Amino acid sequence: MNAGAPVRVGRATRGRAGKGVTVITGLPLAPLELEVLGTELKRHCGSGGTVRDGTIEIQGEHRDRIVLELSRRGFSPKRSGG
Repeated sequence: MNAGAPVRVGRATRGRAGKGVTVITGLPLAPLELEVLGTELKRHCGSGGTVRDGTIEIQGEHRDRIVLELSRRGFSPKRSGG
């Protein structure tokens, strides 16, 4: 894993009928690896989600939990947004 990659973990509601999702961008992974990581993060958070356009979206507010998990996996995530 690339520990120097600028991974962002933010929250978005736009285009989702007001429902919040946690959005992870900037992961230096191939599409298949993104799918696997997305599945593992969804399981870790006990929530649904999807992988699309190089980003992972997890339903609900899970930024802190995901930042900790990505750090444990060797990434250097940063919380973004308010």
